[in-house]
Amino acid sequence: MHVQESPPATDSSLLAAIDLGSNSFHIIVSQLFAGELKTLDVLSEKVQLAAGMDEDDNLTEAAMTRGLECLSRFAQRVGELPRQSIRIVGTNALRQAHNRRQFIERVQALLGTPVEVIAGREEARLIYLGVAHTLADDAGRRLVVDIGGGSTEFIIGERFEPRVCESLHMGCVSYTDRFFADGRITAEAMEHARTAALRELLAIRRDYRRLGWHSCVGASGTVKAARQACVSLGLSSEMITAEALHRLRDFLIEQGHCDQIQIDGIKPERCAVLPAGIAILSALFESLGVEQMSFSEGALREGVLYDMAGRLRHEDVRERTINALAKRYHVDRKQANRVEATALIALAQVKDSWDLTSGVYHEMLSWAARSHEIGLAVSHSQFHKHSAYLLQHSDLPGFTQLEQQLLAFLVRSHRRKFPKDDYRQLPPALRRPYRCLCLLLRLSVILHRSRSKARLPAFTLKADGNRIELSFPAGWLAHHPLTRADLDQEANYLRNIDFKLKVS
Repeated sequence: MHVQESPPATDSSLLAAIDLGSNSFHIIVSQLFAGELKTLDVLSEKVQLAAGMDEDDNLTEAAMTRGLECLSRFAQRVGELPRQSIRIVGTNALRQAHNRRQFIERVQALLGTPVEVIAGREEARLIYLGVAHTLADDAGRRLVVDIGGGSTEFIIGERFEPRVCESLHMGCVSYTDRFFADGRITAEAMEHARTAALRELLAIRRDYRRLGWHSCVGASGTVKAARQACVSLGLSSEMITAEALHRLRDFLIEQGHCDQIQIDGIKPERCAVLPAGIAILSALFESLGVEQMSFSEGALREGVLYDMAGRLRHEDVRERTINALAKRYHVDRKQANRVEATALIALAQVKDSWDLTSGVYHEMLSWAARSHEIGLAVSHSQFHKHSAYLLQHSDLPGFTQLEQQLLAFLVRSHRRKFPKDDYRQLPPALRRPYRCLCLLLRLSVILHRSRSKARLPAFTLKADGNRIELSFPAGWLAHHPLTRADLDQEANYLRNIDFKLKVS
């Protein structure tokens, strides 16, 4: 399915973020004015996508139906918004589901907006962004924790900048399935769940405690429910304390079954996953030495909105990510800039013919040009494959998993034989445009093979379907025989994918 793009949102626009969580789906609609976001509407529904996974890690039809029914209601709320003003992100359940593409295509058909499956650390970064903007204080270094349905995110940061981000495979839905599947709450089950969480936390315990923090903040449903329970049961007044959490754990065990839990302000569907959430929360208090935790209303969906707002103000974290990547792998920045400039000149000449007018294509081609040589830090031999691997498998703040796949494809394809297997792994609707972008990057790299500082002559690039014509001033190619030979070789490569390159 091809998702149509609308004109980009502007300041004073309405923006909407939809979070396809493992336990709940959320939507928030806000108005951006003078750089600030004013929340207009918030909706949330328990979908329990993670609970609808079969033994082969596929979403069941029932789980997908629950999700689509929820989103049909969300669709009415955002029906009149430009599609570019809506951003949809999927988290752990969609990261794990082998058949996620089937569900995503149905969501996109319903909402007309791309679904972005984000990596765990990117989820953590966006959660921190939402919490930091909601608190809007300067209380020093803080630890932010978000216990979701399938994963738990841990972030240490200061003001609006996260310093370390981690996502661990433990959540209130997945732990309910593992330790409280029959609804019974026993001391033994609670201890097994807590011990499993302690083992997960070993991966971050030392580094996080060494870095330290001044305050601890929790976000999303589990922490909100834990705080509500502590207050309703008279265990604490405002914060979740270690003592209150211990007493809450004992209270839940006394109830004996999820159906018996009755706490003012907590819905039955939340009570069903509360014991698992409290086991995880108890483990992180113990492992990380947390004494008390406050609660923030801001979380992932608010972070997505502020990330969108930053892009409108040209504060795109993806720009910083690519620049940092180039620095880390000692990229020849002057060469990368030459390749980028030529690729974008070529794009400007063929974007109408190839329907590449969206700003997204400009950005992706630009980032690919700037990062195509990062693999040289590994080895010159097959460096384009090393570059692609690094882009595909590194944590790249701001980028979705699909964006990393597309960026890796462009870089992998920029030289030698066209990788048909990688091409077939792309979403069908994106294959044609990204094959065209790949050709533009390939031509630009060829034209700058000599790494010369001398400016290229004005060239003309014309495209008509699968036919490309590249023209230079009279006599230029005769004085650049290596370029001529490279372009002849390129014509052979492109012939294998049914493109015809004519050079004059």
